[in-house]
Amino acid sequence: MNITETEDLMRELGRVFLMAHRRIDRAMTACGASLARTKFLIYIARHEGHAHAAGIAELFDLAPRTVTEALDALERDGLITRQADPNDRRVKRLTITDEGYRAISATEPLRHELMDDICRYMTAEDKAGLIEGLRKMAAAME
Repeated sequence: MNITETEDLMRELGRVFLMAHRRIDRAMTACGASLARTKFLIYIARHEGHAHAAGIAELFDLAPRTVTEALDALERDGLITRQADPNDRRVKRLTITDEGYRAISATEPLRHELMDDICRYMTAEDKAGLIEGLRKMAAAME
């Protein structure tokens, strides 16, 4: 792949990511949901008992203060709880509440519908090839 092809690939990758993110966020917001809140809740649910603010900040490339404020709101709304980590008292482990699981259940169908709509023109082979290529890029960067 030459420089121009690489630049085209990176530009298109960034453009598609931003367009998809904005479209999903706007549609969810219009329905009273929040993409950011949903992503946080899904992360916490997937890492139940092991999720913590530093992991969220690193994954989403956010400032620790931004994550703390978002977690404060989730806790205030009864969607998560924080417990002291038994091995490190500076760390708070995050857990989803029943209300948090209900919030995920309410927003996930919409998020999946929006993602499916964005990818509707791609064949299964297109998707598999793109996934494989992106995984190779990620592995090379790690």
